[in-house]
Amino acid sequence: MRSLRLPCIFLAAFSLVLAAPEPQRLTLEQALQAAEQTSLEVLIGREAVAQAVEAAVRERSGLLPQVTLDATQRRNRTAPGSGGINSRFDAQLTGRLDLLDPARIATYKAATYAVAVARLGQEQLREVVTATVAETYFAQLRNLRRIEVLDANIARARSLVDLAHNQLNAGVATQIDVTRAEAQLAIDDQARLQQDTVVQEGELRLKQLLGLDLARPLELADTRLQRIPPAADHAAYEEKAFAARSDLLAARKLLDQNELEVRAARYGRLPALSALGSYGYTSRNAFDGDEDRVWSGSLEVSMPVFDSARTTSLTNLALSRRRAQELRVQDLQTRIAAEVRLARQNAASRLAQIAVAEKGYALAGEELQLAERRFQQGVADNRELVEAQNRLAAASDNRVEAAYNYQLSRIELHRVLGRVVGVLAEREE
Repeated sequence: MRSLRLPCIFLAAFSLVLAAPEPQRLTLEQALQAAEQTSLEVLIGREAVAQAVEAAVRERSGLLPQVTLDATQRRNRTAPGSGGINSRFDAQLTGRLDLLDPARIATYKAATYAVAVARLGQEQLREVVTATVAETYFAQLRNLRRIEVLDANIARARSLVDLAHNQLNAGVATQIDVTRAEAQLAIDDQARLQQDTVVQEGELRLKQLLGLDLARPLELADTRLQRIPPAADHAAYEEKAFAARSDLLAARKLLDQNELEVRAARYGRLPALSALGSYGYTSRNAFDGDEDRVWSGSLEVSMPVFDSARTTSLTNLALSRRRAQELRVQDLQTRIAAEVRLARQNAASRLAQIAVAEKGYALAGEELQLAERRFQQGVADNRELVEAQNRLAAASDNRVEAAYNYQLSRIELHRVLGRVVGVLAEREE
């Protein structure tokens, strides 16, 4: 019976391995590309662009000829005893073309600027989403590297337990040293279990951002950024940001749109020239074969004489909007300059902190070796060794965190410069 059970267990385990979905490998570049296709904000931004385009088409339609076909059959009796019922059928094509309408032309140009503003707004949303995905990607790599740190902590704690037992058997340690070592191992095991949940949470968040299958395992390509010190020239960074930041470009384009709206309001005082024409036929009844051709053509000039201060009110409103947008542009330029300086300083600081963290890790390793030697020689209990292990664990985690913070600082620097995907050029080969 046992001889049959083992093959069955083996076959069941083998079938489970075959049924397990193949892990999906994901690189940073693939993650950033997928963000543009699956992000809700980006998709909604595309619809905003489509709406702006259609609004511009609607305004442009007012500059094109308007042609309508009208067909009317009339029957009436003017008064009792007047001699019967009158009947008349008219069918006409009527056209109108605004030859010169400065206000409508300016309104159409303003609508085209609105399309450009919408597209820049979509680009701004794309930058925000791309930065979020990049930060989440590196955060998950940080979580995975912490697993490695915790595994190393557990391995050291187990070695300490074995060493404490050996020292106890040799008569140079006490039972409390063994208990202390086992307690430290329990703490490390608990931290490892907690980190498994953190890794799962980070993986689910990344899958949600990219629209990936939640049930399929995910493998991230290990990505490290080159350690590049930022340039000292603030002006060069600011000029680059002013030329590339989509929010600033959108604000400037909106200011141009406000200027056109001011012109459109002022042009309301100017005359408009239109051409009108019609062509068709008339008869007593429809399709009675007794039609008479009719046509007409005219030029129409329209100029407001008194509009109850409507044009003045519209002009003042447009001027107020333009002044408000000028203030927004100035404030945005100042804020971007401050963001660039802060991001540059943060990147330089995070880079320097990596060296400090690595130095602290090396010193903690030396301290652990000295503490272990003292315990092996029986000149001290293992409290120093446990404390040294804890300091090495903290130094290891600090080194991982320092590298992660540096990567975040580079993402933020590229974001404030207006191009998050620029971080791809800094990947280590």
